[in-house]
Amino acid sequence: MRLLAPFASLAAALLAPAAAYAAPAADAATLAAVKACIPAQPCAAKLPVRVVVVTMFEIGKDTGDKPGEFQLWKERRHLTETLPFPQGWHNLAYDPETGVLAIVTGMGSIKSATAALALGLDDRLDLSKAYWLVAGIAGIDPADASVGSAAWAHYLIDGDIAHEIDAREIPKNWTSGYFALHSKGPMDPTPLDPVNGEMFELNPALQDWAFALTKDMPLPDDARIAEARKAFKGYPNAQKPPFVLKGDNLAAMTFWHGAKMTQWANDWTKFWTRGKGEFVTSAMEETGTFQSIEYLTKVGRADRDRVLVLRAASNFTMPPPGTDPATYLLSENQGYAGMTAALESLYTVGGKVVDEITGHWDKYEASPPK
Repeated sequence: MRLLAPFASLAAALLAPAAAYAAPAADAATLAAVKACIPAQPCAAKLPVRVVVVTMFEIGKDTGDKPGEFQLWKERRHLTETLPFPQGWHNLAYDPETGVLAIVTGMGSIKSATAALALGLDDRLDLSKAYWLVAGIAGIDPADASVGSAAWAHYLIDGDIAHEIDAREIPKNWTSGYFALHSKGPMDPTPLDPVNGEMFELNPALQDWAFALTKDMPLPDDARIAEARKAFKGYPNAQKPPFVLKGDNLAAMTFWHGAKMTQWANDWTKFWTRGKGEFVTSAMEETGTFQSIEYLTKVGRADRDRVLVLRAASNFTMPPPGTDPATYLLSENQGYAGMTAALESLYTVGGKVVDEITGHWDKYEASPPK
């Protein structure tokens, strides 16, 4: 599709080389030694990793065709070194100059959790000081933002761990048949601790830092999403051009849709964050990825305080007023209206953070920004 302003003004910046680096992350000898190691076996050499870019899927080839979440990073970040990764979904890509490593976990929390854990236990890599940037497309609540917008998360909420009774059999006063384990129903106001991985809190100072760095960045827009957002009358944030915001993420393996499900997502987020969180984006993988990083942190293989989650909206979580959800969902499944804009937003916003970290590694190596 043809991208309009402000994307035209961003093209040169997106394709420009990253900031100058004081020193390469890995020298040629270290790279050669690591590439000689067998995956999942002991390796005396270690590749230093400054940033892990976590993507969830790719479409077709890694370069030169219709992009998924991985391709723009691979092509524009010069991730020319391929590391075999048979213990995961997809081979790894690495830039020895910047120390940026990209992974494709596969879709869903099971694949993301196992891939992140396998990465952290890979003896070829030193991830002890690495920052993790989860960068993927998402559904977005039209009450909060428009398609193409990019949201930095503070809370990650899991939408799968629960009780469920079919909606046709629930008590008349219940708002849904889906409710938290150990609770007395969807209206139960009793706070619960997320002991089973129902909710994770990211480092809020790091989120605030990333948001401050990127909040005023212009994001790509195009005629297709500009037309689509006009239908969301009564939702002023949905009618804005794409923008950067803060917003929490709900991860669930079921691709849900509709106004009632969006209300459930808002209620679920507020329940597990005790009213502190705000549901903005829906996806599938974050809680699995972060659970593995928490385990890796315990053995010194990762640092849970260096994790950032950025989701850019490829679609809305509900249809515009007057449209039934089944029709809208099925039409979106033929191709998300905001896919191109979302992928560009992820790269634009996420790339700004990656440049800052890797370009000033002496500043961020010892500890995250506060």
